[in-house]
Amino acid sequence: MAAEEGNDEELERLREKKLRELQREAEERRRAQELAAQRRLALKRILTPEALARLDNLRIVRPELVEALEQQLLALAASGRIKLPISDEDLKQILAQIYEKSRKEYRFRF
Repeated sequence: MAAEEGNDEELERLREKKLRELQREAEERRRAQELAAQRRLALKRILTPEALARLDNLRIVRPELVEALEQQLLALAASGRIKLPISDEDLKQILAQIYEKSRKEYRFRF
């Protein structure tokens, strides 16, 4: 009987631990979703609908680039260093500048 009670207590501790882990993970997901929603709202304020659509399309191909670009755009807007709202043409120019800076030049020597 004592062994059964020990196993039951251990099982209950494991269940509680697992429940706490699941609750923590759910809270982290909720916070991440909340931050994403706030970011999206801020982007809607600083980008025209066309520019936002371009960013969404680019996200499919280059999600890491879009995440970094969003952070930069939000920082520029917050500091007042960029004219608002950012149009699709402005966004294209920004993307072209990023492309030029990140493009690698390959030289072949013979």
